[in-house]
Amino acid sequence: MGILRAEIGVDLGTVNVLIYVRGKGIVIQEPSVVAILTREELVVEVGEEARQMYGRTPDEIEVARPLRDGVIADYQVTQKMLQHFLNRAKGFSLLPPRVVIGVPYGVTNVERRAVREAALEAGAGEVFLIREPLAAAYGAGLPVDTATGNMVVDIGGGTAEAAVVSMNGIVVANSVRVGGLKLDAAIQNFIRRKYNLAIGEPTAEEIKINIGSALPLPKDEEMYMEVQGRDQVTGLPRTIEVSTNEIVEALQEPLAQITACVKSVLERTPPELASDIIDRGMAMTGGTALLRKLDEFLTRETGVPAYVADAPVACVALGTGRALENIEILKRTEFV
Repeated sequence: MGILRAEIGVDLGTVNVLIYVRGKGIVIQEPSVVAILTREELVVEVGEEARQMYGRTPDEIEVARPLRDGVIADYQVTQKMLQHFLNRAKGFSLLPPRVVIGVPYGVTNVERRAVREAALEAGAGEVFLIREPLAAAYGAGLPVDTATGNMVVDIGGGTAEAAVVSMNGIVVANSVRVGGLKLDAAIQNFIRRKYNLAIGEPTAEEIKINIGSALPLPKDEEMYMEVQGRDQVTGLPRTIEVSTNEIVEALQEPLAQITACVKSVLERTPPELASDIIDRGMAMTGGTALLRKLDEFLTRETGVPAYVADAPVACVALGTGRALENIEILKRTEFV
């Protein structure tokens, strides 16, 4: 006998898709990458298997991220990817699942409609959309349902969003389409300019994770990494060594855009809530929050203590799960 209806929360991220099933927790965490046989528009692989093919396929197979900057860039492929993950997550339930999906704060009505329709076509029965900063605040365990100011800074692969949340709703928020992928691109551009070396997106991401930092490290703590790429003058493979403090330099511009987003929210926060935020600090969520010293960087730039939430990558997915439990309350204030 199957379960009557599965209840599923989805963090539909630019870099990763996380699926939460009520009663089970997070059951899927895979890259939001799809490999397609271009001639027949046939999906070959989804998730981790597709990511491993990135930059290594013949012309007939295209490996793509169907989401860009937190929103759908390729509708058909997103729908197929969602269908793949929802089918895996719902198990043996008889009815189409009830689904809550996180969407970026700054999405347009058209982008919102695309997410809803993609989920319905992928097999969802009911679809609710929750804005990601609120989901992230729920997932980070902040007391969102009280009349106190809680600030969350959610920095994912495609977007950075800052929001002040109180009484199950967003009071002030801002969103910029700068996230982990923009940091990777900044590293690629820096190495191209400084060393005349072309490197791929996966290599740039590896550099960011292994030795990247938002603030310079002392000389005795500095880390180094060998990087292989293609020399832009000779066209031949070449290996160089890069240091943490070079990567700090490379990341300054996108980090300045994230800081400006956070400051704009702080400047518009009502005084009563601002005092709560100074006392409690701001919770950082999303995969990019794991960048070394990013919490110190934001504290220094804004004057408000910043800290990384527990399991930052999972916060939005966990928050969609909490939203499933509070659907009646959120119908009044949030669901769109």
